[in-house]
Amino acid sequence: MKFGVQVSCYNTDWEKIKSSIETLEEGRWNSLWFADHFLPPSPGSPGGQRDQEQGTAFEGFTLAAIAAGMTEKLEIGHLVLGNTYRNPALVAKMASTIDQASKGRFILSLGAAWFAREHEAYGWTFPSLRERSDRFEEACELIRLLFTSEEPVNYSGRYYNLEDAPLSPSCYRDPHVPILVGGTGEKRTLRTLAKYGDILNIDGWSGRGMSLDLYHHKVGVLETHCENVGRDPSDIKHSLLMPIKITNNQKEAEEFIKRLGYRASDPSHGNFAGKLLSPEDSGSVAGSRDYVIERIAEFVEAGVDEIMFGGISTGDTEQLEQIEQDIVGAFK
Repeated sequence: MKFGVQVSCYNTDWEKIKSSIETLEEGRWNSLWFADHFLPPSPGSPGGQRDQEQGTAFEGFTLAAIAAGMTEKLEIGHLVLGNTYRNPALVAKMASTIDQASKGRFILSLGAAWFAREHEAYGWTFPSLRERSDRFEEACELIRLLFTSEEPVNYSGRYYNLEDAPLSPSCYRDPHVPILVGGTGEKRTLRTLAKYGDILNIDGWSGRGMSLDLYHHKVGVLETHCENVGRDPSDIKHSLLMPIKITNNQKEAEEFIKRLGYRASDPSHGNFAGKLLSPEDSGSVAGSRDYVIERIAEFVEAGVDEIMFGGISTGDTEQLEQIEQDIVGAFK
């Protein structure tokens, strides 16, 4: 079982980010992940909050390149890059460059983008959801073509076009940089994943929690799309972004859950007894060490390949070390 950490690059400073990267590299971790926003996004508010905009927001792709130079074993990626911020052919070029420099440790994670306010702030067009989904599908197709073609690529789409475009250097990793498709929209996003992606990621920041029932449902939808497009579903790995809090204090656990927008669990549901909650009442993985281990074990048994933990304060090396010892160590 593989474990990684999403290191926040908002409302922090470089020294804290650096210490988190170093701690992960020294430990039994598999991967390091950054987000990709140009303003600190406000939880629960797609439009953002102006009073939070002055906080720091480090650029995600630059951080990935720096982290690649600081490490030797960690895989590096984003959860996730916004397609509207960069031309997808440029993204492919940047991805292969980091992959070469890191000797095959980069994962390209891409989503359709959702944060309207930062588009407004920086003068980028923010299309409708339908157009963003269309652009996203084209981008994934184009990038996969560049990753897999041995010849220069020609591509004529509605939004993107290539004319004899080579990807040189190509990917270091064989057969190519894995593509993680961000989002679990059932009609469009999971179909795009079935066609062009390599990794599924269910996002625990989305407000739906970490329900095993939700996981099985999304996998079922993905498998149907794979059947429809002629893809072997076993080609696609499964991952979770899981906000985590280890505590024996139930109030502290519920406050953590509330901050993420989940409904706090009623004690009668047996949260701390390790019982699986219903999708409506399940929250983040917050509770005692034994409870967290039992929840994670359920996902391991269900076929999850990797879990990325979130909700850890950047630079809090003691918390990283505690989670490594208490949780990661239980599965190694």
